[in-house]
Amino acid sequence: MEIVGEEHFTTELIDLVSYSYDGSDHNHRPEAAAFPADTAQISLIMQLANERRFPVVPRGAGTSMTGSAVPIKGGLVLDLVRMNRILEIRIPDRQVMVQPGVVYAALQKALAPSGFCFPPDPASGKVCTLGGNVATNAGGIRGAKYGVTRDYVLALEVVLPDGRVVHTGSKCMKSSSGLDLTRMFVGSEGVLGIITEITLKINPKPQASCTAIASFATLQQAGQAVTDVMCSGILPSVLEIMEENTIRVLRENAKADLPDVKALLLVETDGYTEAEAAYGMEKVVAAFQANGADTISRAKDKQESEKLWTIRRAVGSTSGSLRPNNLSEDVTVPISKVPQLLEGIQKIMQGQPYPFVIFGHAGDGNLHPKIMFDGSDPQQVREVHLLADKVFQLTCDLEGTLSGEHGIGLAKAPYMNLEHEPLAMDLMRLLKRTLDPNNVLNPGKMALDG
Repeated sequence: MEIVGEEHFTTELIDLVSYSYDGSDHNHRPEAAAFPADTAQISLIMQLANERRFPVVPRGAGTSMTGSAVPIKGGLVLDLVRMNRILEIRIPDRQVMVQPGVVYAALQKALAPSGFCFPPDPASGKVCTLGGNVATNAGGIRGAKYGVTRDYVLALEVVLPDGRVVHTGSKCMKSSSGLDLTRMFVGSEGVLGIITEITLKINPKPQASCTAIASFATLQQAGQAVTDVMCSGILPSVLEIMEENTIRVLRENAKADLPDVKALLLVETDGYTEAEAAYGMEKVVAAFQANGADTISRAKDKQESEKLWTIRRAVGSTSGSLRPNNLSEDVTVPISKVPQLLEGIQKIMQGQPYPFVIFGHAGDGNLHPKIMFDGSDPQQVREVHLLADKVFQLTCDLEGTLSGEHGIGLAKAPYMNLEHEPLAMDLMRLLKRTLDPNNVLNPGKMALDG
């Protein structure tokens, strides 16, 4: 309280309940929450945490899908909402400096007049913070062409678990100087340090785009079409897939005008001229035709394009409304194995009483299987998590990864050994112990407490 001031510290029950959960189904109340204003305050808090041995959990907007912002060991939640300034926009250097509490959409709005943007496009962009984006290496629908947050982080200021402050990376577009400490912190989910300043690379915003949707009679055709598009010499800005369950849910519950098919591919090409975007779309359409697409519909204008994207954006909310709770994953496989993952998940779910959908970013192999259930029924909870076990095992058998963009947190910690060999896990835990010997910073996450 002395560090941040009485008005920026709380032990009120109503506040602690608010900080007990995030976008996952995990929850645990902290003992207190604080709202630091700067790096110096966070440094003092971490020094005190090590002296008194209490857990500290950094938090952005709480949109995490894996429990990474849940204070599972209690302690103090650090809400970084006050650290929300865009420190500098340097268009000639193609970079911005921001504090971790800056909302993704606020940065995009600030960049818009200059014609630049921060390309990663997380679904929670209207509310999520850039600190959270960096901590989870957030992605989004434009990952196939523009990559994920890690690809744009140039430098960081980080408060280490013992309160020391380190600056990593460079304000240059390229650097081959020393070990890449910046990448070590990106995606670390707040277990190695608290990010207090971020330098991001920005891109000119494309001025033109084309959108189309294609239907396929089989998953194999759709999957091969994805592979052919990604090998065609162009990169679509978006390449999304929706399988038959997703299509049916949208048709029956969102009144979407969609055909009764096994798969739909929704694609966007972009560029700095209309000709560039149109050229990319011609390549895409050729790949769709070569793989036997039943129908291919191109949006004639921005209004038709937005109508298609409205349907795609409705998947999460429409499917989620079918039951009180849902388990939403972000497993990822090599692009060529997307059909095998889709078919495998459908087989796992065959005969199960739970509604489910599978959709996602086919252009980078990142799928979102989503299972709806009633979390108040312990049997349903057990059964759904056993189904998740099978999905994770299938993913890893296909040379995939547990998470393409959400992170590990609490939800996927039990499965880390499926993806990572024992020596790799030992090295991760050694790094955690070296930086945080007292295990005060976001403990219990990513299976690193061993």
